[in-house]
Amino acid sequence: MLARLSLNQMGITRKNFFTIFILVFNVFVWLDMSNITLRSILNNPNVLVAERTIVWTIYYVTVIVSSLLGAVLALKIGRQRVLYFWMILGTASSLVPALFRDYTIIENTGASVLLAASFGLGMPSCMSYLADCTSIENRGRLSGITYSVIILCVFASAMYLLRLDLSLQSIASAIWRASGLILFFWLKPKEEVGDNKRKYAGYKSILRHRSYVLYLIPWTMFSLVNGLVVQTLQKTFGSSYYDLALLTFIIGSFSALFAGFIADFMGRKRVTLYGFVTLGLGYALLGFAPHWQISWYFYAIIDGIAWGIFSVVFILILWGELASDISKEKSYAMGGIPYIIGNMIQTLQYPYISIEPYAAFSFASFFLFLAVLPLMYAPETLPEKKIEIRRLKSYVEKAKKITEKYTKKNSKN
Repeated sequence: MLARLSLNQMGITRKNFFTIFILVFNVFVWLDMSNITLRSILNNPNVLVAERTIVWTIYYVTVIVSSLLGAVLALKIGRQRVLYFWMILGTASSLVPALFRDYTIIENTGASVLLAASFGLGMPSCMSYLADCTSIENRGRLSGITYSVIILCVFASAMYLLRLDLSLQSIASAIWRASGLILFFWLKPKEEVGDNKRKYAGYKSILRHRSYVLYLIPWTMFSLVNGLVVQTLQKTFGSSYYDLALLTFIIGSFSALFAGFIADFMGRKRVTLYGFVTLGLGYALLGFAPHWQISWYFYAIIDGIAWGIFSVVFILILWGELASDISKEKSYAMGGIPYIIGNMIQTLQYPYISIEPYAAFSFASFFLFLAVLPLMYAPETLPEKKIEIRRLKSYVEKAKKITEKYTKKNSKN
């Protein structure tokens, strides 16, 4: 009863809620599973470092190209057709590594292209479906709940898959993706795209939107900084790196949940500003004292909080809300590019880039504080009326509680 009531209050039907949840939850957990499978392939002793670099580069480039292509296809042939094909492709592609025998560069490249396309092709449509099926004043809550569950399940699935061989990893990934396809087909969601089909604006026109660019710049700066400093963090933290990463992971799951609620109450812009400022402080402390353990734990907690905020706002919410007169699919496809490039840098930099801790963390802190400047001029995507109504409701509820408290005291006296 409470679950049904909360969904009704959020302005979303149970069917839409489960459809959105299955789409987003299934693909992000599958992404982690497919990455583990691809790493198992490329970590084989027969694969040279140069080959590994080539395959990973092709993988990330394919994700970007397929997502841009998928956004165009969704407008031409329909979102649902793209989503069905995307999930079928993901199920089939997951089984390909189980057929490996020699780990040749052709096999490795083929697997990476298939897995990358199986992620990128339908992601813009998946995110756009979330934007179309949720009301703007409650989108943050739904996104926060969904991403919080995703983070916890990603950790659990990773712990399970790392114990399996390549064939079993492939089969497990295929079963997981197929389960999402079956549930999606069973729910039979309606095509809910509003006027989006008529919006054929090109990708260049998206970059002419001032509000879009003002959010894209800080997101790009964060993604690049995060990708560049990971190797330095590993060297600085040493054997404690994975313990601190686990702490960040746990904090991030709770942060994503609260960030969604706060984004609906205070607005997307303000919660994002808090994320950049706090993370900048975390890097500043690391730059000042990179070998103090207290600064390590402080950074791990701050990083978890910031990642929870950025994951909900920049990955799930923001690009759909900025697509007022452009395609949501194209908006999400463009908004995802900085995140993909950041992950590519993080994966490929070793052993080519080496930065001293003081310089790396000071550099990161400086650019994160610099990223705040565009956000200061960016518009709030959540309407001010919605924010004011929420605040008034909060004040009224507090006033009622205080009144009830004093009424009880006076009745006792």
